[in-house]
Amino acid sequence: MPKIQMTDLKAQYETIKSEIDAAIQSVITESSFILGKQVDLLEQEIAGYIGVKYAIGVASGTDALVLSLAALDIKEGDEIITTPFTFIATAEAISRVGAKPAFCDIDRDTYNIDADKIEAKITPKTKAIIPVHLYGMPCEMDKIMAVAKKHNLKVIEDCAQSFGSAFKGRKVGSIGDCGALSFFPAKTLGCYGDGGMVVTGEEETAKRIKMLRNHGSTAKYHYSVHGFNSRLDTLQAAILRVKLKYIDTWIAKRIENARYYNELLQGLSPKGTVPAESGAPNHPIGLGAYFNLQGTVPEYKHAFNYYTIRIKKNRDLVQERLGANNIACGIYYPLSLHLQEVYQGLGYKKGDFPLSEEAQDEVLSLPMYPELTSGQIQAVVSVIREALA
Repeated sequence: MPKIQMTDLKAQYETIKSEIDAAIQSVITESSFILGKQVDLLEQEIAGYIGVKYAIGVASGTDALVLSLAALDIKEGDEIITTPFTFIATAEAISRVGAKPAFCDIDRDTYNIDADKIEAKITPKTKAIIPVHLYGMPCEMDKIMAVAKKHNLKVIEDCAQSFGSAFKGRKVGSIGDCGALSFFPAKTLGCYGDGGMVVTGEEETAKRIKMLRNHGSTAKYHYSVHGFNSRLDTLQAAILRVKLKYIDTWIAKRIENARYYNELLQGLSPKGTVPAESGAPNHPIGLGAYFNLQGTVPEYKHAFNYYTIRIKKNRDLVQERLGANNIACGIYYPLSLHLQEVYQGLGYKKGDFPLSEEAQDEVLSLPMYPELTSGQIQAVVSVIREALA
């Protein structure tokens, strides 16, 4: 059987090949490779899609976080509350501006930061919250924004895995002070290299990020602050403009694939259980929010950048069996950030965030992309079924 990838970028390219090739050729013909007109056009289109006034293209999703923090005047000695169950870039960006990550445990079902636990983490040094819409599942932004307003905190949404997701009718990235987007190739909206963007409704923040991304320059060869070299390539912007036209169709297909996964996984024999409080069915795989929220709670639109299941026992065996059958899968993430060597200095220890630690030992992400066929999904579930038999 041909390998089933986590995401098949070649299959996607084949569906839009002529448009992608023409877009690339047009940039080469124009030969304006840095902050060319395609960047301006993409910024306008992304701002319109998300529902904000401003969008600023930068070099990566990590830079989008760093520049957002810098633009909001986060500095050395400040504390930023975020989740320990995320990619390193979320906390790394905090460290890069001299601030300190202050971790808060997650919700068992959504894997997102537990909005009800944030307030207890606030200290006089707290200046902002970075909620991460993990796997494409929106955080409880109403609760987060209420806490932020009460304590005068900034909110930077990490939307690296959630382009196109929405909470109560609002696209993620449009709710906080800033939204940080990643266009890494494997994302729901991905380019052919690194790329990112900051979205915001605040004019002064947008102006500052535009200045920061271009060496702190307000006019050519005139510099107001120490900035960064973080500009979205014109070539990548042209590619993203082609893909953006199809994004809603692709997300709809991801949702359809997720529902089919749900349908097939429901029938697994009950060997081992999911804790009753998780709200998941009583079988070895707890689908958490993906099972209970998608399609049943209208205010959550999950874009399914990843389709992640939870295996209480023998997760590693299932991963091994999938690999042996030429099926890709991934663990996002195998070690929570508070346990990483790089953050030993923060003083956290094993047991401090038990739900994050529980998730790291149980989650498994399965192939998910718009071109994934029903037959491929059946093959994935068949291997899981056999592994758990």
